[in-house]
Amino acid sequence: MKTFDYDRAASPSDAVRRCGPGAMYLGGGTNLVDLMRLGVAEPDRLVDVSRLPLGTIEQVRDRLRIGAAVRNSDLAADPLVRARYPMLARSVLSGASGQVRNMATVAGNLLQRTRCAYFQDVSRPCNKRRPGSGCPAIEGDHANLAVLGHSDACVATHPSDMAVALAALDAEVHVTGPGGDRIIPMPGLHRLPGDEPERDTVLEPGDLITAVELPAPPPGASAYRKVRERASFAFALVSIAAVLDVGPDRAVAGCRIALGGVAHAPWRAERAEQAIIGGPATGEAFLAAAEAEMEQARPLPRNAFKVPLARNLIVSTLQELAP
Repeated sequence: MKTFDYDRAASPSDAVRRCGPGAMYLGGGTNLVDLMRLGVAEPDRLVDVSRLPLGTIEQVRDRLRIGAAVRNSDLAADPLVRARYPMLARSVLSGASGQVRNMATVAGNLLQRTRCAYFQDVSRPCNKRRPGSGCPAIEGDHANLAVLGHSDACVATHPSDMAVALAALDAEVHVTGPGGDRIIPMPGLHRLPGDEPERDTVLEPGDLITAVELPAPPPGASAYRKVRERASFAFALVSIAAVLDVGPDRAVAGCRIALGGVAHAPWRAERAEQAIIGGPATGEAFLAAAEAEMEQARPLPRNAFKVPLARNLIVSTLQELAP
């Protein structure tokens, strides 16, 4: 591991001041420290933000404000979260292990890097790690990589479960940085690879996430489901966060769907949502909407199974939520 300096920030503004070129923020460290051990991340300085007063969950009128330093285990166990946003609690509990959740923070969960094997192996080329070096995953091991929104430069997937739920809930990410304070909507924080796969998000150098804010819970029933290769401590092959509001006439009044494990960012299934809203809450309608969404897929030879998997997951989850 490369030698680095260590600073402990006293406030968000102090953290931003200290996070100059070559510096990175340190929260729970569950992803960053692993990448440093692998030689993928080599910061000159770590700015510790884990002790900043950003570790509370507060209800503000009909909204919920979650501090960036809230631990994942505390988020999943919080009574307000469990009562008002059960889908979010389930998504957090679907990720990692209890020990990791006890350390990992909300901001760190959002900003975790891909688990693509080529990204984590510094002996191999990777456009995300070394722009312009190539993407060997396209011809190599891509069975668990992207089928939506990828580019010739990168087919990596975003690993967060929590981010998928937040994308479906229209969360807002509060950020402070050298350019001041701003709010970034979700979806919108994470970006598709395009020709800049090294950029996971729209954050600028020195930007610090301070909170995530949730609007009032959307009407309807919600669910988070995750398909993975083993029962625990595994990243999603495909996951879904869904909210379905069905009126007394059996017509769909509202629908939100976000997918994980299929793209470089949490994927909001807008085509499927538009096809469902206003129509009947039937399996046939859900299937047509899922097929419309997955028409955009561009699977690679060894991950084509994700297309019917995502389609079937959308249909079965919506059928589960329909009264």
